[in-house]
Amino acid sequence: MKIYSEKDVLTAAIERIEYIFTEFEHVYFSVSGGKDSSMMVQLANKVAMRMNRKFDVFFIDQEAIYQMTSDHIEELKLLPAIDEFYHICLPFYEDNAVSVFQTQWKMWDPEEHDKWVRPITDKPYNNAKFWGKYWTDNPDIFMKNFSKWYSDQKGGKVAVGVGIRTDESYNRFRAVAFGKYMYNDLPWTTEISSNVYNFYPIYDFSTQDVWGAVFKNGFIFNQFYELAYKSGLNIHEARICQPYGHQQRQGLNQYAQFEPETWQLVVNRVSGANFGNIYCKTSLLGHNGSSKPKHMNWEQYAVFLLESLALYCPELTRHYYRKIKILMEYYKNQENETEIKWVDEATGKEVKINPKKWYNWKRIAIAIEKNDFELRTCQYGFTKIDESELIEISKKYGKLLGIENKKTKTYQKYQDIL
Repeated sequence: MKIYSEKDVLTAAIERIEYIFTEFEHVYFSVSGGKDSSMMVQLANKVAMRMNRKFDVFFIDQEAIYQMTSDHIEELKLLPAIDEFYHICLPFYEDNAVSVFQTQWKMWDPEEHDKWVRPITDKPYNNAKFWGKYWTDNPDIFMKNFSKWYSDQKGGKVAVGVGIRTDESYNRFRAVAFGKYMYNDLPWTTEISSNVYNFYPIYDFSTQDVWGAVFKNGFIFNQFYELAYKSGLNIHEARICQPYGHQQRQGLNQYAQFEPETWQLVVNRVSGANFGNIYCKTSLLGHNGSSKPKHMNWEQYAVFLLESLALYCPELTRHYYRKIKILMEYYKNQENETEIKWVDEATGKEVKINPKKWYNWKRIAIAIEKNDFELRTCQYGFTKIDESELIEISKKYGKLLGIENKKTKTYQKYQDIL
């Protein structure tokens, strides 16, 4: 254990939890199923049993999660010092960074009940109407609203245990270190609303400290970490969180590897999940490791992109197919060719020497990656047929084409219409 001021961090964390149970009558801990919050709540259970105290737990179930995480949550529910375990299953929106067409997805969406990855927990609070003025479909805002609801219900000051560690990111360090209002000037607390204080009992732990505390106390843990370690990930790389965000999607391929049965359900549930699994490390989803899979040439990659789009928006695939077909005919006419002889890729220097190489499959694939609707990168213009297809697709799929973000004059006149 890390030691400072002649005291190790585990001893310090225990003393902080003791202090909270002494100062606050109403206490709940926020958990995710990951190693940090799991260790924290088990440590709190150990202290609470010794002090003859009870506490509550708050957990937002994101539905499309590992079965191992769900199983571990059920294990934590059995801790004897827990009074109420708020297992929240509500229709929140979350960012989905692996789909062009479903940039957000709604967990526990009542309209897609038949596709749910797991059954919902049977609790009255798992109905949005239960929360009244506290309800919002934004999970981050709801977490803050829950603390207000909890304070209103209990009628007094409330302590909220949060298992963040400052060595994980600067944002987490800032959340703890730069809190404007603290409880009794303690640097590991933050006032988040009237009579409600976050406290961070393990804020100064390292990853090694967390696993050291688990081992020393014989705590249970999410078996995801065991599989992650055996698959070659070190203790710093294995992370439990929703996998569809801009950073987390890099680990999306672990789903298929660790829990194939759950993965089948996730692919059916969240748009772009399998697409993200394959391309989470490529430039297609914003990473610079590669521009296409090594086992494909650019023509195969372009065809695969079109087939992938067809799973979610066949109208857009047909649009690109029509545009590419016209481009092919134009090539044949310009070059007096009887068949298509596109090269797979060409550098600017090669195109300058041989203009025919301007027509290449890499150019087409990149245009599809960027969702270049009019194929402007291929020097293609916007036509009347494009206009009708744009309106048709946008009316069906809403703003998911991103037309509202395009600043060119071509699209501006459609933004008010759509």
